[in-house]
Amino acid sequence: MKCMHCQGKMRRGQAPFHMTQGYHLSLEAVPAWVCGQCGEPYFEEHEVKTIQRLLLQLDRQTANLAAVA
Repeated sequence: MKCMHCQGKMRRGQAPFHMTQGYHLSLEAVPAWVCGQCGEPYFEEHEVKTIQRLLLQLDRQTANLAAVA
């Protein structure tokens, strides 16, 4: 597999995932394909769906906190 940004060789490894959406989420070691040349990560469908489920749970918990306040 080749990187879409630089055409470097992709290798299986781990990559961080960070986002801010009313809260900060930081996952330090998500399984991913990582470019050996530029470091660009690509997450497979399973990892993306897992992250999406986690975000949905955080959204629900954040809404519950707001309802209590």
